[in-house]
Amino acid sequence: MTYTQLAVTGVIAAVVLDMVIVRTQLLRRRVFWVSYAIILPFQLMTNGVLTGTRTVRYSGDAIIGSSTPANARPAFIGDGRICYAPVEDVLFGFALILLTLVMWVWLGRRGVQRTPISSSVGRPLARLRQSKSSTSSGDSA
Repeated sequence: MTYTQLAVTGVIAAVVLDMVIVRTQLLRRRVFWVSYAIILPFQLMTNGVLTGTRTVRYSGDAIIGSSTPANARPAFIGDGRICYAPVEDVLFGFALILLTLVMWVWLGRRGVQRTPISSSVGRPLARLRQSKSSTSSGDSA
């Protein structure tokens, strides 16, 4: 499979999981699209650095655009690229974000580990209040 085929397959799988299998329906919610709009620029910046500096290279046979010569930088926009990275990276990023949020909502609805395993983990204020109340109650005795 080409990178393009894998990216499209990833998007389709994430959408089917959201809309049909798990039925979280995140794609119908405004909050998802606002979250995605916040995440997308950071994804493009990261991809731009990695592909613009040629740290990550793609074969022209596997992506929508063409490959660039070894000594040349890929196009910033155009030739199937956005911020140096192939369009497929945006598709993969979308699928990854959607899948992560779908699983988060789905697991949250099932009450998976809503409270920490240890009562003191993540509760420094509760421990502080508890220690203050035990010392103040001990002083009055």
